[in-house]
Amino acid sequence: MVWDDVVALACELPEVTVSTSYGTPALKVRGKLLTRLRPELDSLVFLDVPLDEREMLIEANPSVFHTTPHYDGHASVLARLSRLEPSTVQNFIERRWRAIAPKRARQRRV
Repeated sequence: MVWDDVVALACELPEVTVSTSYGTPALKVRGKLLTRLRPELDSLVFLDVPLDEREMLIEANPSVFHTTPHYDGHASVLARLSRLEPSTVQNFIERRWRAIAPKRARQRRV
């Protein structure tokens, strides 16, 4: 996958906008971060991933999932964009979207 693929998947969800975060490409919902690209790591930042789930993902598939010391203690995981399957991206994006999207937008996405 490439960033444009992620944008296309995410923009199928109501109220997703293309933006920036820390000077890098990002997707947001009403100003709340959905995901962002870490181009220097060829990775997406997936948010709202509990630490135990993150560890399981990294252990099960270290060629895709990883982290850096910057994310220690944070509920997030990095995923190498070039190795991601569209269904995996869609699952993580939709899970985060459901956590941050307004109620009206969630109701439109039954």
